[in-house]
Order: sequence, then structure tokens, then C-alpha cells
Amino acid sequence: MTIHICQRASIGDNATFREQCEVIIALSGSFDVMLDDGTDKKTVRLERAYYGLYVPRQIWRELINFSSGAICLVLASQEYNEGDYIRDYAEFVRLKTKNSNVKM
Repeated sequence: MTIHICQRASIGDNATFREQCEVIIALSGSFDVMLDDGTDKKTVRLERAYYGLYVPRQIWRELINFSSGAICLVLASQEYNEGDYIRDYAEFVRLKTKNSNVKM
């Protein structure tokens, strides 16, 4: 869980996973989730605690534009595994070129 993000902060720009999926929820306040599947880009605004955004594996995501006092909850499908992270956007694009079966 991420608590008390500075307004207009950006986190999570390294967050795409080889296997893990996520559900992202704005428990309080609001923020945007930028999604990129290697072809298309979308931005989703989260501002209600009763809505969650499902992010499948191999989708690059960035959390931005936090309101004052925002609380972000991220539920993961697996335990933390550093080897599952893809932190380099160029590596992500290469992976998506090889495996173009995961779309938004």
C-alpha cells in the first residue's frame, strides 16, 4: 500500500510484470493510471474506493496526478519477485514485439 503521495507525484513508471497481474484502487482521493500495451496508450482516472482497475501482465503502467491525501492500494496476484519486474521501457517494447498476445 502506498500512503500519502505528494500532490502531482508520479510513481510506478517501472511497473510491468512478466507474469504478475494487479488490481489498483484509490482508497481515498484520486490519481491517474497511464497504461501502455506497446501499441496503444490509455489513461484511467481512479477516484472511487469501490472501483478497481485490473492490470494484466505485460502492461506498462505509471501512477500519476495524485490528489492531496490520496491513498493507493495495489493488490498483486503473486508475492514480490524482483525477477518478474521489467524496469526498462525499451526491454518492455522488445518483449511486447516478441509476445504480442497481451492487449488492453
